[in-house]
Amino acid sequence: MQATCRAVMNSSPREEVTLSGKYLTCVHVRLWALSLQHCVGEPVLAFFLLSTVLHETATTLQAAAGVGGKKKMATPFPAVTETRTGPLGCSNYDSLDSVSSVLVHSPENKIHLKGLQDVLPEFLRERFVEAALSYVACNSEGELLCRNNDCWCRCSPRFPECNCPFADIKVMEANLEKSKGAWQGLNQDFMDSDEFKALLKRLPTDRFLNVSMIAKSWAADLSLQKRYAQLESGSALVLSKAQKIVRKLFTLSKRCPKHPRISLPRERPVGFWLNRAQSLLYCNEHGILGSFFEEVKSCICPGEKPTCQGVVPCVVGTSSTSCSSCATDNTTRCGSCHHGNLLHLGSCRPSISASLDHYLNFDLDMPDAEAKHLLQRLDSKIEVHAIYISNDVRLGSWFNPAWRKRMLLTLKSNKNKSNLIHMLMGISFQICLTKNSTLEPVPAIYVNPYGGSHSESWFMPVNQPDFPDWERTRLDAVATAQCYNWTLSLGNKWKSFFETVHIYLRSRILTDDPTVNETLFYEPLDLDDQTSNMGYMKINTLKVFGYSMHFDPEGIKDLILQLDYPYTQGTQDAAFQMLLEMRNRINRLSPPAPQPLDLFSCLLRHRLKLSVGEVARIKDSLQMFNSKLPNASPEPELAQLCS
Repeated sequence: MQATCRAVMNSSPREEVTLSGKYLTCVHVRLWALSLQHCVGEPVLAFFLLSTVLHETATTLQAAAGVGGKKKMATPFPAVTETRTGPLGCSNYDSLDSVSSVLVHSPENKIHLKGLQDVLPEFLRERFVEAALSYVACNSEGELLCRNNDCWCRCSPRFPECNCPFADIKVMEANLEKSKGAWQGLNQDFMDSDEFKALLKRLPTDRFLNVSMIAKSWAADLSLQKRYAQLESGSALVLSKAQKIVRKLFTLSKRCPKHPRISLPRERPVGFWLNRAQSLLYCNEHGILGSFFEEVKSCICPGEKPTCQGVVPCVVGTSSTSCSSCATDNTTRCGSCHHGNLLHLGSCRPSISASLDHYLNFDLDMPDAEAKHLLQRLDSKIEVHAIYISNDVRLGSWFNPAWRKRMLLTLKSNKNKSNLIHMLMGISFQICLTKNSTLEPVPAIYVNPYGGSHSESWFMPVNQPDFPDWERTRLDAVATAQCYNWTLSLGNKWKSFFETVHIYLRSRILTDDPTVNETLFYEPLDLDDQTSNMGYMKINTLKVFGYSMHFDPEGIKDLILQLDYPYTQGTQDAAFQMLLEMRNRINRLSPPAPQPLDLFSCLLRHRLKLSVGEVARIKDSLQMFNSKLPNASPEPELAQLCS
């Protein structure tokens, strides 16, 4: 019988064992069961065999939870060395001396220990399986439970943490640290590479470099981009492995009382390395590398270390506060500034022009409603007293309206009021016509801003779109004539400079015939036609309204002189700024026309008495200076009123 037992034990059966989707290594349960069947007559040997079966089952299945390696089965029977290729599996035992594990899956997700279960009594089979699995899966530290396709151990009071494989978790954590070290090594190799160092050497140090400027140098370096592509591929591989380790860690620590603290390295895009280049330029003093923040142009250094803050050069750019170059002895300060700026204590400041009140006062504007009210009242508060001159019409005298009549009101400022310049806001005249006259007056107004010939005057487009028209008010106090007040209010919108106002008075025949042009002028009058009562006209008053402003021609001449002979550094730019401001504010008051007028040149020509060549030189100098200013807008084309 013993020979039969030993012969059966030398056979090579194959069994499959699975548990809820997890694979367990098979044991030779069928081999031992057959041995028991042939050893019934030897109870001692049978009991020994049964205990050995249980021991070998537990030992072999427990070893299946290992990662790999070779296990020697502790048994007095023929030695079996099993080479495991996976944590769980079933084997095809062709030779008991060398067994290679094979993973198989049972769709029923149940334990199949057919050989051994056939030997055990039926009431012991289920308990045997549960005990065997708890012994193997829970290491005799708890009871194995399976619910909803998930299994865990109900730990015994002596082993409250039986569900947490601390040894495996430590191995995974060590592997994760190795991945972090490999990732840090890749990044350090890139920072120490010849390509990255060559980029740093090419960057200029005589001016501040923002991220955009460094990015241009980065984009122009093909070798650096190739080296960065190698860093990207290597980092992606390391991060992929680290993520797999993290997933395993989460699985292993699922039922642990404390979950491991996991930190994965972040990907480093190009922007990180551009900022790192800035930090190496400006935050690398005393061999300590800090982090540079461009918004505040300062560094954050590692704690409890000497300062890493280095020298941050000045900003060279085109903005109003940027330097045109940094100082050679101290790059943190500006060495020179753009046109229109002044160098002050190492920085560039906009050379804001001083108040123009000393040269020309513009701050006497009044609201339109107030100006209109004063004009309607013909208030003397806003009357500008001018000299009336006419060879055709005497004020207060009747005249024959034949032919055109010319009158003018002039101020003769260069002779009488050289320190004043005048603003025109309205015109008013009182005119009377004989009763039953068939004519009405048609005035035409020309304005000369600063003097000079009549040809240097602009025509006032009365009754044109958006421009005010004459307002006529009938006066009933005069019984022998038809008298009217004619008032033209320009207000703040259409006000402009004036020195002389030319009035040309013509007459228009009144008619009710729609076929006749209402603007039919009759000049000269047909004295032989007695059927028409042409009548006479009389102008009682002729006034201009506005205000006078302080004007310093000598001060402006001195300002112009500084363009060529500046008193001190910066006064030339300041003079340019003030003249530009003066020119813009004067030309802004140009009368309505398809093309704005160059009133500033007229001011230089007639109130400052400059020659035509000097006016042209100043005009070109201002245009050149304005074109060099930051964000300079193109100047509009101006019509030349004064030659």
